[in-house]
Amino acid sequence: MSSPAAGTIKKSVLSQQDYLAPLPIPTGQKPVDMANMIWRKNDVFLDIGNFNIGGVMVLWCATLFYLILGLSFKNIDPEVTKFAILSGLVIVGIPAIVFVYNLSRPTPLPIRFNRQRREVCVPREEGEYWIVPWETVTAAASQHSSVSQAGKTTSGMLFISFDNPDPLASEDNKHWMWGFNCGGNEAAMSTWECIRSYMEIGPHAIPQCNNFEGARTNFKDRGIVWGNCCEYAQGIWKHLRDGEVGEAIWLILGIFVFGAPVAFMLQTWKLSPPPTLDYPEIIEWSKPLPPEQWAKRSDALEAAIIQRDAELLARAQS
Repeated sequence: MSSPAAGTIKKSVLSQQDYLAPLPIPTGQKPVDMANMIWRKNDVFLDIGNFNIGGVMVLWCATLFYLILGLSFKNIDPEVTKFAILSGLVIVGIPAIVFVYNLSRPTPLPIRFNRQRREVCVPREEGEYWIVPWETVTAAASQHSSVSQAGKTTSGMLFISFDNPDPLASEDNKHWMWGFNCGGNEAAMSTWECIRSYMEIGPHAIPQCNNFEGARTNFKDRGIVWGNCCEYAQGIWKHLRDGEVGEAIWLILGIFVFGAPVAFMLQTWKLSPPPTLDYPEIIEWSKPLPPEQWAKRSDALEAAIIQRDAELLARAQS
């Protein structure tokens, strides 16, 4: 699947697309795990997952809205209260049923980036998987804006796509794309930079992954619910101790407005430990190699990175 070269920018009135790969050159952004996608990291491979628990926060916020609306009119107009409760049951109840159903399903397998082989394992349906060369992966940051009476709203996504290396693959099995909600182009670039920096620099260059693998051990004596509450409270206390009052206030608001501890508890439950790729061939593929057997960058990527580094340096000095 052809794609504009990395560094290409396409703009329109209310949208912008920044193409990040191929070839995977530096974005100029700091690697930040905006989408909570780093599930497992070591010296050989990086597992990236896309399990979104944000629906809990939306449902929690909508539930609070209808409860407050109903209780506010309880003594003023009981009909409004009745309408609010019935509306809430329909508007919140149906998505809640869908969310619980999705929550009961197996957690999707991660994509594995092997930095020593410079390859990517992409799991597909019915036990199939692709082994894709790293330098052929396509990535793009897409940002869209809308204007309403409330003002301008901007949203963004990171798209990562892979081509099936099998030349005989059917037309509907030649390409596969993954999308991450990030918030804007710079956030999408920071998210992509986690993957790119891991593959091109090393595991020390990206944020520490969430310790989902150790979560059940850490919460074994306290239970996952109580353990998450303790972790959340410790986060608030740490911000207060460090003088970061604003961050602490946001965490406190997150409890009441978005039900953040509940979302974190469900996320820990689903990702403790995160699913892994247990295909025998991939277990062997994921084993470390002697340094002399590590795959090297292509000459084209090496030249592109040198050129990009020079552009970023000139931009910083201007």
